[in-house]
Amino acid sequence: MSRSICTFVLAAIAAALVVSGCGGGGNSSSGSSSASAYGSGSGSSKASEGEPAAMGGEAANISLASGGDLGMILVEGEGMTVYDFHKDKGGKPTCYNACEEFWPPVLTTGAPQPGNGASASMLGTVKRADGTTQVTYAGHPLYTFVEDKKPGEAKGNDQKAFGGQWYALKGNGEEPEDS
Repeated sequence: MSRSICTFVLAAIAAALVVSGCGGGGNSSSGSSSASAYGSGSGSSKASEGEPAAMGGEAANISLASGGDLGMILVEGEGMTVYDFHKDKGGKPTCYNACEEFWPPVLTTGAPQPGNGASASMLGTVKRADGTTQVTYAGHPLYTFVEDKKPGEAKGNDQKAFGGQWYALKGNGEEPEDS
C-alpha cells in the first residue's frame, strides 16, 4: 500500500475513533458516505458538499476523457476518473466504511447517462447495502479516488488498497495498459 494511502487509512481510523468517542456512530447527516472527512476530497463541488457523485436528484453521467499516459478513460460528470475494484465480484460492491472514504462510489438517482464515447449498453446500476444505487460499467461498480484533485488525474490506477487492486477503465470496459 502506498504511503499516502496508509496515511489516509490511519486518518480514517482516527476519525472513526473520535466519532465513536463522541457518541456519533453512524454515517453523515445526509445518510450517504463521502470523502468529507478529508476536507475538499476530490476538489469538486460534490465532495465539498459532502455528497457522492450524482446526488441531488440527477442521473450520473459517464464519459471518456484523456487520462494522460493511460489514454482515453472513463470519468464521471465532473471529469473525475472512475475506477473498478478487483475485490468486487459478480458486479456486487464490496467497498464500504473506511474503504468508501477513500474510494467514494459513483452514485445515481436515475439511469446513468453515457457521454463522449461511453457505451450506453455497458452502463448499469447495482444496489448497495445502504440502499443507494451505484453506477456500473461492463458490470464493474464504479468509484472515484479522493487523491485525484482535478479532472484528468488517475492517481488511483494500479493501486492496491483494501484487499484489492484499483484500475481506471477504458470505453470498452477493460483496464488500460500500465505506462
